[in-house]
Formats: sequence, structure tokens, C-alpha cells
Amino acid sequence: MSSPAGPSAGPPSSPPDAGPLTRLARAEWGPLYAAVRDGIAERRWGAAPMTLAAVCLTALLQFIQNQPWGYQFVQDIGSVRAEEPLWLALLRTPFSLFVPALDLPVWGALAQILLVFGVAEICVGRRRTLLIGYAATLAGTLYARVGIEWGPGHPLGLPASDARVVDTGPSAAVVGLAVYVCWRYRAWCTAGLVIALMVVEVAVKNNLAGKEHLAAIAAVLVLCACSAVLQRRGRASSGSGLPPIQS
Repeated sequence: MSSPAGPSAGPPSSPPDAGPLTRLARAEWGPLYAAVRDGIAERRWGAAPMTLAAVCLTALLQFIQNQPWGYQFVQDIGSVRAEEPLWLALLRTPFSLFVPALDLPVWGALAQILLVFGVAEICVGRRRTLLIGYAATLAGTLYARVGIEWGPGHPLGLPASDARVVDTGPSAAVVGLAVYVCWRYRAWCTAGLVIALMVVEVAVKNNLAGKEHLAAIAAVLVLCACSAVLQRRGRASSGSGLPPIQS
């Protein structure tokens, strides 16, 4: 898939009287902020149509699953458990991104989608946002099965009871997209903070969701590494007069 051009110039220069925190913030978030600002200014409400549709779909599924007649319907289309057949989990995984967890406030899921999906859609494009978000969610879903197979005695294993845990919500996709966008725009400190927070989450709670977040991050980091290798090969091919390779 073709890689977006990304920021062609370095972070905007700070005025001479800017403090160290201001310079750090501009170096960290300057290119990302400029990309979001320009995208919204150019397309306004059309800047992130997929994100707005995802927010509406999540709100709709939340309303339906809280109705006596709708709970089982939402479970049938978007509920993923490790104890179920793999083919069924793969069919439900795309919808599982938009089914909020019943034990968490829905506004949290809506805010995550609006912010992270919106920034990603504006900065890296709709197709790449869908691809990275789905890859991160799928990595978490597949890890749950492998972790249960390993068992609680393995450092990355999971107890058998986690096979019955309903795995829904956009959190794995949100974490994966956040790391990917930070990598694309060289916001290294922010990417490191996101990863550190997920590690702390596992250390404190040590639950299925936390470990799935780490699996999602690992999958995205592999994609970032592959993209970087392909980009270097493309630049090398361009320098040698051969057709460039696009990531």
C-alpha cells in the first residue's frame, strides 16, 4: 500500500524567547498538529467521515444492546470470546470494535474513537486507519487464544477462565492507532508514554484487556518496522535508478 507523504519538513521553529517546554511541545506535536489543523481547515466536516460514522455506529449499538430485545442481537454480531470457533470470531471481529463494553461508560469509547480515529483518519488516511485498527484488534483477539493455550504458568499466558470473557470495544484499535500515528509523525515521547501506560496497566490489573493492548502494540510495531524497511529500500532503489518500492 502506498505510504502517505507525511511531514516533509521538520518541526516548526520556535521563537527565540520560547521556553524549553514550549520548544519540546512543538518538536513533539508540531507536525502532527499542523496535519490535523490543515486537514480540518481544508475539508471541515468532511475531514473524518469514517470517524463520525464509527461514533454514530457505536452509540447505536450501545442503545440497542441495552434494550431487552437487542442485547442478544449485538452479542451475535459483535461479541468475541476465545472459547468460540475461530471462524466465528473472525466474522465478528470487525463489529466488535464498535460494541462498547457493558462494564465501562459508553462516553469513554465514543471519546476514544472520536479523538484517535479522527486524528488517524486525517493524518494517515481512511484505508490505513481501518487497516491498522483492524490489525491491532485482530492481534489482541488471536493473542487471547494463544495465551489461554499457554496457560497461567507461562509469562504471557492466560487462565482458562479468560476464554469466556467477552472481548469487545475499540481500545486495542485505539492503542494501536495512537502508536502508529506517533511513529509516522515522530512523536517519540508520546508513543513511549502510551506504551508505558499499557505496561503499567498490565502490571496493576494483569487482565485480558491489558495484555491484548500489548499484543496490539506489538503488532503495530512490527508493521512500522516493515514499513520503515520498505521505505529504505525504496529510497535505495530510487538512488540506483531502479523503480522505487512503495510501502
